[in-house]
Amino acid sequence: MGAEATAQRLAELDVWQRAATVKANPDYAQLPMRVRALKDGKLLYMAVPRMASLQPFFLLDPDDLGVPVEEAAEKKGAAQVARRVAVDDMRPIDVVVCGSVAVNRSGARIGKGAGYSDLEVALLIEAGLVTDGTVIVAPVHGCQVIDDDIPETEHDVRADYIVTPDEVIRCPPSRRPSGLIWEHLTAEKIAAIPVLTTRADRQRRAAP
Repeated sequence: MGAEATAQRLAELDVWQRAATVKANPDYAQLPMRVRALKDGKLLYMAVPRMASLQPFFLLDPDDLGVPVEEAAEKKGAAQVARRVAVDDMRPIDVVVCGSVAVNRSGARIGKGAGYSDLEVALLIEAGLVTDGTVIVAPVHGCQVIDDDIPETEHDVRADYIVTPDEVIRCPPSRRPSGLIWEHLTAEKIAAIPVLTTRADRQRRAAP
């Protein structure tokens, strides 16, 4: 019930109403936000779980789903009806919906620990698809908003807005990386994500 109320509050924001394209996590907690995006006629990009594809995003077009939006917005439904797209084939992103375990009022976030959300955003920043004009939103329950400082590194992405069932918190000017920070990525992580493997290979070939 709380997630549906959060989605409704998010939908009331001007930045949401102006948005044509939304990128969201595939996590179950963000399902109501993905459903709302499709119901509101927005083009939705959803990350392929673990970015395990050279085409690491699902493209969900609300005008061409073939199934109810509630089904299409689920991970299983998206895998069946959505088209996988490469970063080079994507449109600029107006709103990013980030999953968070906890967030403080400065917009600093704690994720689930795997780092995929920040990686996805960094990849899209590097491609010029997430810019300073892109709004990053953290939809959470009120109990996930904490007052503690959250340690951050250079690759961490802060939220511009925190949305709960009961309030909208406008965060200070956000911080986000300028793109992928390769020295923060292990060889194992690069090898596990095809799009990173390909980009790393290009960089090696281009090096003098």
